[in-house]
Amino acid sequence: MNVLKKIPLLGWIVVAIILGILLGPVMPVGLGSVFLTYNSIFSGFLSFIVPLIILGLVMPAIAELGKGAGKWLGVTALIAYGSTVLAGLLAYFVSCWLFTASLTGGGVEEIGEGEGSGFEPFVSLVTSAGDGATEIVLEPVIGVMSALILAFVIGIGLTAFRSTVLFRGAVEFRTIIEMVIRRIIVPALPLFIFGIFLDLSASGSAITVVTKFLLVAVVAFALTLVVLLIQYTIAGTMSGRNPLKALWGMRDAYFTALGTSSSAATIPVTLASAKKNGVSDSVAGFVVPLCATIHLSGSMVKITCFSIAVLMLTGGDISFGAYLPFILMLGVMMIAAPGVPGGAIAAAAGLLVQMLGFGEVEVGLMFAAYIALDSFGTATNVTGDGAIAMIMNKLTHGKLGAQAQDPEDEHVEVLAGENDEHNLAN
Repeated sequence: MNVLKKIPLLGWIVVAIILGILLGPVMPVGLGSVFLTYNSIFSGFLSFIVPLIILGLVMPAIAELGKGAGKWLGVTALIAYGSTVLAGLLAYFVSCWLFTASLTGGGVEEIGEGEGSGFEPFVSLVTSAGDGATEIVLEPVIGVMSALILAFVIGIGLTAFRSTVLFRGAVEFRTIIEMVIRRIIVPALPLFIFGIFLDLSASGSAITVVTKFLLVAVVAFALTLVVLLIQYTIAGTMSGRNPLKALWGMRDAYFTALGTSSSAATIPVTLASAKKNGVSDSVAGFVVPLCATIHLSGSMVKITCFSIAVLMLTGGDISFGAYLPFILMLGVMMIAAPGVPGGAIAAAAGLLVQMLGFGEVEVGLMFAAYIALDSFGTATNVTGDGAIAMIMNKLTHGKLGAQAQDPEDEHVEVLAGENDEHNLAN
């Protein structure tokens, strides 16, 4: 049992995919329907909890960004958001260019509707009433976009109202949501992904999907390196340092993140690496911990590449006008993503469903693909934090002291700090 607990999430995902592909063609219909019943229940619960995830993560994140840290916090957050969005735009254009010929018309649309495998769930957990006699309706308490707008309204309101009671409630609600992600959603993912690939394999599409996704994985990894080169070219030009030497100076942070798959756990190494690149202690101490939670350019690249691939395989709309709003909103969700394995894709699931029209199969493929490259995305995120630290060091002339703030803001900052310490510990 102890040995099983030591297997990382990626290991379980790989096992689930392999077993799903191998067992799909020989799985009895009755047993296969049991697994699809589990998938239906999990998918219904995920649809129910996604708006709460958005509300619980975005609301306190906006409130914290607006509380008494001075103008440089806003500048840093704006640079991090811009970097994340630009990474998404790069991934979008490159994906459309490289994937169109090989992925368009992949023939997965039928599987997304539950046809072709012969497996049918005994009970379906749905978000709205239909014609099925075995459907259980679990309607979300609020819609995805309504949750996002409400999170903005309350978060911005908290920055002006300075209510420590409301802010504490928002922070504690976030703790509940992060616990749901960490203890329910993430542990349930391997069996969910097993059911997805079991269904794909039984219908004869699994090998095609996996083969084509290997190309996407290679491109996504290459793009993370390109993003780092662009970030350090800009940072090096502004600070007067050699971009390649500055990027090489962050190698310890990059390889540490590969091993930990955690931006938070890599903060001490990222701090030391940034200081070697000439960033002052005060700037590094401010920018690196902040960007560890709000700068996720590597995660943006992965989600964009794989979502474009899924849209092409399923015949979805990949036009720029349809996809740009998703990138802009995903940049916000990345700021609020929790620091747990699969946390970013869990936070983005609502946007994938609401804005791109993803269903159960598509979301399952996104979870599997994202987690497979999780460590490389994290390494890109933390290494990019060093570039932002160099930019902020130039803008502040290396002098980023404490900002004067309202006493009530100081109390709110203490509450946020206590919650951050809890997140880092996990």
